[in-house]
Amino acid sequence: MGVGLIHQAVAHQARTAPEALAVVDGDIRLDYATLDAVADDWAGHLAAAGAGPGTLVPVQLPRSARLYVALLAVLKCGAGYAALDPRWPRERVDGVLGQLDAPVLVTDLAEMSARQPVWRPPAELSAPDAGGDGFRGYEGPAEAAAAVFFTSGTSGTPKGVVSPHAATTRLFTPDGPLALGPGTVMLQAAPASWDAFSLELWGTLTTGGTCVTARDDYLLPDMLRQAVDTCGLNTGWLTASLFNLFTEIDPDCFQGLRRLYIGGEKLSTAHVGAFLDRHPGIRLLNGYGPVESCVFATVHPIAAHDCDAEYGVPIGREVPGTAVHVLDDTGGVCPPGDVGELCVSGAGLALGYLGDPALTEARFQEARVADAHLRLYRTGDRGFRDADGVLHFTGRTDRQVKIRGYRIEPEEIEAHAAGLPGITHCVAVPVPGRLGTYERLALFYTSATEDSDRTDGTENSVLLRRSLGQLLPAHAVPDVVRRVDRLPVTANGKVDRSELLALLPG
Repeated sequence: MGVGLIHQAVAHQARTAPEALAVVDGDIRLDYATLDAVADDWAGHLAAAGAGPGTLVPVQLPRSARLYVALLAVLKCGAGYAALDPRWPRERVDGVLGQLDAPVLVTDLAEMSARQPVWRPPAELSAPDAGGDGFRGYEGPAEAAAAVFFTSGTSGTPKGVVSPHAATTRLFTPDGPLALGPGTVMLQAAPASWDAFSLELWGTLTTGGTCVTARDDYLLPDMLRQAVDTCGLNTGWLTASLFNLFTEIDPDCFQGLRRLYIGGEKLSTAHVGAFLDRHPGIRLLNGYGPVESCVFATVHPIAAHDCDAEYGVPIGREVPGTAVHVLDDTGGVCPPGDVGELCVSGAGLALGYLGDPALTEARFQEARVADAHLRLYRTGDRGFRDADGVLHFTGRTDRQVKIRGYRIEPEEIEAHAAGLPGITHCVAVPVPGRLGTYERLALFYTSATEDSDRTDGTENSVLLRRSLGQLLPAHAVPDVVRRVDRLPVTANGKVDRSELLALLPG
């Protein structure tokens, strides 16, 4: 099927191949007919609870078949879902729920019912008895909201990126690099709050593949091996950091895969080269794209010669329904080879930021590009298109970074840290790794009083990290927290991050 509604694409698979295996979750096996029928049943309950077009429904369930059915049921109601990571600290969950203003929360947690109406989905995934016409799913436009992805925000408040159905379904058309389809068996290991979750779940379920649930929070090579051996896993997605780790500690764990998508941050050419030498039969693809364009805006099939490119492995060409424009400071299109800002247009674009029209207007702009009037997302990434039409990434225009595949806004960490007792001034500094990417985050702070201990502030640093852990998701908590007597500045009065990094052990 082409670009359309996510739940309709899943229903199409249930009609054409009802007995095909849709979901594997431990001992649970759901075929497409059962998956769709149970979601219809649950959608009826959610609609009665107020879920419908124009509403956003938070879903806080562990990674499981029940989670997938619940999300599908929300979409069938015409509502959009916001999948909340069960590992998030309570304060972050509360903040997100306040932004959503939802009619109902889908969760197993009884204590949440004191805060707002809660619907707890049945424990059993059994289809209701046949009879009647069943639930009539939403049939509106593909531009309707499907999901809200929460990401780091410069103000300290998570940004809710509202993504439409078309942003997901445009990815998996048969003519693109993400044409998965029947026979695809893919592991679902990404956090549900992340847009990569859409690749692993909806990429399979909208095209007739099989989604295999990773049972542990953190994906490890032995889990990958087990899924290949027991479930026939043949397609995977890894952040660049995980890919590097896997190639170092267990380079043969990829055996059995047919294709592997990697990305989320700049790739290590050393690790890519080693993988290509060891696994010539596995198709390796680099995926690039901000969450505001849902999963990927471009994909590049990686060849050995890409490791010799000046700026590393290219980010490639656009996926279907997407265009990337390299624009100069005046908004003009840069000629091949010239570096400019990468701006994205097309069906993949988010509707905007939840409850923040000013930020939406600033980042999603109406512009005239090459005589066409377009809605653009300004990524803040810089790059160029070469003479062959292939895109290359060269850096950022702001402080945003990727660490272990997660998008980090240092300003968010600083905003939360500045409110903690004992901190006068602070700055969050990404720490470069040996591969040219950022591998951890350090927070340097000044205090009006001396630390109470005599071990370089170790005890206070532990307490501050613990406090930040109550405010931020685990991936955003600084790896290093260090007190300094002053924050050094450069000649132009800006914080000298190089001098601060020099204080860290090598």
